[in-house]
Amino acid sequence: MISNQETLNLSPYMAIYDIVVPKDNMLRQINELVDFSFILEELKTKYCLDNGRKAIPPIRMFKYLLLKAIFDVSDVDLVERSRYDMSFKYFLNMAPEDDVIDSSTLTKFRRLRLKDVGLLDMLIKKTVEIALEKKIIKSNTIIVDATHTKARYNQKSPIEFLQEKSKNVRKAVYKIDESMKDKFPAKSTSNEVDDELAYCEKVIEAIENEPQISQVPAVKERLNTLKEIVGDTQHHLQYSVDSDARVGHKSADSSFFGYKTHIAMCDERIITAATVTTGEKSDGQYLQELIEKSKATGMKIDTVLGDAAYSGKDNLIYTNQEQIQLIAKLNPIVTTGGHAKEFDFNKDAGMFVCPAGHMATRKARTGKKGQKRNQTMTFYFDVEKCKTCPLREGCYKEGAKSKTYSVSIKSTEHVEQAAFQETEEFKRLARNRYKIEAKNSELKNPHGYDQAQSAGLFGMGIQAATTIFAVNLKRIIKLVNEKE
Repeated sequence: MISNQETLNLSPYMAIYDIVVPKDNMLRQINELVDFSFILEELKTKYCLDNGRKAIPPIRMFKYLLLKAIFDVSDVDLVERSRYDMSFKYFLNMAPEDDVIDSSTLTKFRRLRLKDVGLLDMLIKKTVEIALEKKIIKSNTIIVDATHTKARYNQKSPIEFLQEKSKNVRKAVYKIDESMKDKFPAKSTSNEVDDELAYCEKVIEAIENEPQISQVPAVKERLNTLKEIVGDTQHHLQYSVDSDARVGHKSADSSFFGYKTHIAMCDERIITAATVTTGEKSDGQYLQELIEKSKATGMKIDTVLGDAAYSGKDNLIYTNQEQIQLIAKLNPIVTTGGHAKEFDFNKDAGMFVCPAGHMATRKARTGKKGQKRNQTMTFYFDVEKCKTCPLREGCYKEGAKSKTYSVSIKSTEHVEQAAFQETEEFKRLARNRYKIEAKNSELKNPHGYDQAQSAGLFGMGIQAATTIFAVNLKRIIKLVNEKE
């Protein structure tokens, strides 16, 4: 059961906060900047309003998650710090003498109260509304990109993941006391998850029996992480194999296993839209969604910056219809045909000539007009000459019955974009794309967005929502302070 409104805290010790939490404290500034009552309005349908035990206020539970995103700590460490850190208690609207929640309550809150809430869009919209109200956002430009997040279990079996985390704990312990090797249990030699769990529990017990070691911060953090993972694996073994995570590619020879977050950010470096997908999804197909979501927050958009992934024909058509400048270079396959330059075009004959000097014998147009993909022109060569050509290696495949060379026929949209990307205006605007790379780095390094905290798209969505909300609030506070 929850009340329809937040209760007033009447503790006689509340004045302590005015002494120990200074005005420039980030958490105090966030409390003063944001009216969190919108969280209560959004979540009150998830609770009973007139029956049952009194629940922990939804706003406080949400703020716990926000603290987790800001400081990148485990649930256990978050709750422990909330016990003694007065800035945390102030932020959570707790009296100094109030006790904290059990860390397991956070898991229940995430899974039971935040389901089907649309948290990501709601929180981004709230921060953009605040920024517009404060007149911080002045540009009509957004920058788009996608950043990857590795799955929590990163394509490893439950046993491999448990082994990795228990090893991290042992290494931290050995730096303090190598004699602990004699107190740890023998490693499991079976391939059973239950045996590995039992081993990890014995490691945890052995460390906790040595308080002079277990309370060292470097050990304690790794120990809490291991305990959290053991708990997840015991009660939700299916999380050990992340069924939603997929293999994605950062480059031709670099891949990851996990998720992508497709992001739009205004020129003032405030994220205006985001969509979380599995790792294999291509970046370009989410451009329209990011633009529409950004508009829904109140943004006016006349320019979009992105890399070549966003310059597909459908995106060119869409941005043209919406009267939006798309600052995204065409894929080299479109501008060069994607082929080796040794094939020269003879303009007089209207045919391509191969590196050996043989001219194509005929050509044919393939594909339909008006489709998203461009039509192609295919040139056919005399295969009998190819069979005996001294340059056939890497050009002609032995046994092939034909030899062709195809080039993409540029659409009107591609021709116009190719000309636009050579202008000084395009080059000037394109220089600002670095800003979103810095934002991706900020999400990952201070806030732990490089690895998923839980399994599944649902968990990844909550992590995205709270992390982006925290990053946006920090940025807004900085810009507000600079104005004053």
